Amino acid sequence: MSPRVYLDYNATAPLRPEARAAMYEAMEIVGNPSSVHAEGRKARALVERARAHVAAALGADGADIVFTSGATEAAALALAGRGLVGAAIEHDAVRAWIDESLAVDGNGQVQVPEPARTALQLANSETGIVQELPEGLAVSDLTQGFGKLPFAFNWLGVEMGFVSAHKIGGPKGIGALVMRRGTDLAAQIRGGGQEMGRRAGTENIIGIAGFGAAAEAAARDLADGVWNSVSEIRNILELALDAEASKTIFVGKSAARLPNTLCLVTPGWKGETQVMQMDLAGFAISAGSACSSGKIRASHVLEALGFDAQSAASAIRVSFGPEVRKEDVLRFFDAWLKEYKRFAARAA
Repeated sequence: MSPRVYLDYNATAPLRPEARAAMYEAMEIVGNPSSVHAEGRKARALVERARAHVAAALGADGADIVFTSGATEAAALALAGRGLVGAAIEHDAVRAWIDESLAVDGNGQVQVPEPARTALQLANSETGIVQELPEGLAVSDLTQGFGKLPFAFNWLGVEMGFVSAHKIGGPKGIGALVMRRGTDLAAQIRGGGQEMGRRAGTENIIGIAGFGAAAEAAARDLADGVWNSVSEIRNILELALDAEASKTIFVGKSAARLPNTLCLVTPGWKGETQVMQMDLAGFAISAGSACSSGKIRASHVLEALGFDAQSAASAIRVSFGPEVRKEDVLRFFDAWLKEYKRFAARAA
């Protein structure tokens, strides 16, 4: 039996060995980072070392990094009560706080008339489409671009952004808000003065240690051109599918995309069905964002791009990582094409 192949990196990436090792080391640290004794100072040093690694990976030296429980909490911290506008392609963690009044064109690009009042993602988790971020943007969801695209927060001209550790091979349950130093921000979780008074509560030093190690490793991968190789494998799969699947639409094919993401729409063939068929064949893929409590529904992202409800419910996302090999995606191609031909025959 062939081993299973994991092709859902945009949902979560496998834990990096560097992150696992850093977390084990952090488990041995007794102190509270807010304590002034030697044990506390050791815990504080771990937190600050990880903060420096995350800042360096984000190109955010000199900015403030606030550790949170994940990108969803960081989004709430950045967006709550601000009355910002955005587009319907945003992640649900952002959509919960914005007025979805901005238009999206057929290539997935958002028109931004007032950057200072706008939240705009760097890259979309479902389609992989990358945005041109305007200077002076209020908030950006950097989660999917972090570790995959070369960017520096300090050069983006964005007031605040946020990221999540588990998208880059860190642990789940830890993320960060990055903000220009001096930005005014009211804490949502109040109590002690942790995280520069922006987020109360004893720091999750095990998660933070894993995040810092993953960020350092992710930055090294990006500098070494690892994601260029991932992009080549994605393109091999896309070309192979395009040659055989005449009923399938390749979302964002003509747009700038994340190097690892392929979004396929085959109208009438439910994404939920495809996910189950591929799961039985030994491949983990998704039908869109994983952050919907396990529910598979029509993609609001694709509906915003102009797809009708049936087509938006007929999408799958295949997303790779550095560990995925050419032979893995060719096996996936064979398995998917087999089911596609059965669907096409029924639909004829």
